[in-house]
Amino acid sequence: MKQNVLSTLNRLDKGLILVLEWVCIALFVAITFILTLSIVVRFIPFMSMHWFDEILELLYGALIFYGAAAVWVTHSHFSVGDWISKYIPSVRGRFAYRLIVESMSLIFIVVFLKYAFDLFIQTEEQTTAFAMSKKWLYACMPITGTIMVLYTLKNMYLELSAIVNPAIAIGQGKEDLNH
Repeated sequence: MKQNVLSTLNRLDKGLILVLEWVCIALFVAITFILTLSIVVRFIPFMSMHWFDEILELLYGALIFYGAAAVWVTHSHFSVGDWISKYIPSVRGRFAYRLIVESMSLIFIVVFLKYAFDLFIQTEEQTTAFAMSKKWLYACMPITGTIMVLYTLKNMYLELSAIVNPAIAIGQGKEDLNH
């Protein structure tokens, strides 16, 4: 039963990662196209580009937040390295340390999520050129914040499971004993 749940979660993880990667690729292509178009229009003025800063704001914001969620899910985010773990002699202690780090991350992300959601709900502004709600600009923040909270909770569960039974985590390749 537990293996079926983990297998299903792994498939969901892969699906979410694929979606986030393609969203980021699409956003990057759109940004590149709009920036290239704005350069062309400066030399060959065939249309007005008074709107492009609004769209770039939307696209850049979404790219940053969806990209952050993608690297959070895959554990590919920048870090200064886990140099403290190698000084912790106990395997359980290393997992406990990682649980503490995940807990601190969770606090930060929950605070971010709260303010992102408040901003999304409370905004009534509209963009100048297209008169579209700025909620579209801010929607990426609560969406990606929710993804990051869920994956931080998942990571915390895995670290807690490893504290309870480190042999299983080591058997799954979660811990390198040569730290």
